[in-house]
Amino acid sequence: MNAIPNGAVPDLRRGSYLILFGVVLFVLTLVSSAMLAPAIGTASETDQTSRTLVGSQGGGPGWHEYGSVYLLNGTNTTWRESSADSYFDVTQTENGTVLAGFMDSGYASCGPYESPCTRTGFRVIDPGQDTRVLSEYSFPVRTNKNSEVHDVERLESGEYLVTDMEYERIFTVKNGEVTWQWNASSFYDAPQDPTTTDWLHINDVDVISTGRYLVSVRNANQLLVIEPGEGVVDVINEDTNDSNDANCRKSGQLADYDGDGDIRCGDPDVLNHQHNPQWLGDDAVLVADSENDRVVELHRTEAGEWEPAWALDQVEGVAFDWPRDADRLPNGNTLITDTLNRRLVELDESGTVVWSVRTERIPYEADRLPYGEPVGAPKYTTNGSGVDSTDAGVPGLSLLLVGLRAVVPSTPFWFGEQQLGLTLVSALLIVGGGVDRIRN
Repeated sequence: MNAIPNGAVPDLRRGSYLILFGVVLFVLTLVSSAMLAPAIGTASETDQTSRTLVGSQGGGPGWHEYGSVYLLNGTNTTWRESSADSYFDVTQTENGTVLAGFMDSGYASCGPYESPCTRTGFRVIDPGQDTRVLSEYSFPVRTNKNSEVHDVERLESGEYLVTDMEYERIFTVKNGEVTWQWNASSFYDAPQDPTTTDWLHINDVDVISTGRYLVSVRNANQLLVIEPGEGVVDVINEDTNDSNDANCRKSGQLADYDGDGDIRCGDPDVLNHQHNPQWLGDDAVLVADSENDRVVELHRTEAGEWEPAWALDQVEGVAFDWPRDADRLPNGNTLITDTLNRRLVELDESGTVVWSVRTERIPYEADRLPYGEPVGAPKYTTNGSGVDSTDAGVPGLSLLLVGLRAVVPSTPFWFGEQQLGLTLVSALLIVGGGVDRIRN
């Protein structure tokens, strides 16, 4: 501490000014950003009868807790089932029940793990007057983070087709018994024990024709077409060189486990940690391109490669923030689940919003009833005029913002990189002013 001459009074004004400037900058940042933010999630007055089935991951710590499945009639919730920590992909079956991937904690039957534990799987929900869970297929997992079953489809055979992050596989099950499975280790370089790391994060499987399944392998930036007995028969966003590997290695994901110097990682400019693809036909697929913060339609070229033909990265004046579902409807519109903005939007090919609604918690996926996610839905333009370039954001701030939203899911949609940067400057001014006052 600097010595102060006898009789002198320490000058605390500089520190006080710094603190004052920091507080004023922080308040002005929040107030002006909130006042200037566009209104989002305002449903069209002309479409209040649309029925939209929603799977909500929740919104508590780690995005778990408060999970639910619910039905929106226009903007009104007509029923809700909320007995699981998290729900994910939701599908209405022909008999009116709802299939939902889920994760929940507090189980006593834990297999190799200590009780209480987390289990994941799928539930069959009766959305009748007294909404209730009719049945459940589940198994214990090591952790409630990145070990979930995100998707389930019912096959004509009566089997259920399921994704599994814990063991990185897709499988079919009937009467509680696994009847078939495809293990990702047959195609990807695998760790010795896939349950100890979020290796591939397989998050979606769809039946695209009899005996053909479309699988989303998030951490590899790839979509696979798999046929039982044949394995992988097509790869969307193939790995053509090593320049993309760093994108798939981040956060302890893919690794060169067999030591050959290579991993399978698709081009992140085409797909980057995607969710919930929809098969539009043998030459087109619609994808929620999550970490590129856009929705993209990929078309197969004459050379057999897949390239973006149409994309959209913002609506209602607000950029998408980690969208995780996009469904092309029979009328040609697209229904999008914009996860971190906590909104559902329906728009036409030009990007004009025809319906939208804010959600209380973090939505994972939404289906417009009675259509669901139809195979062979209308395609958009192939001239590329709607394709937006991807924006990696401000280095450092972009990553910090993702972390903030993970910890505080209720962060306002208008609090972006600019607001975060100004908030950090405000904090530095306040801390610097406090230190200056202490030293003087």
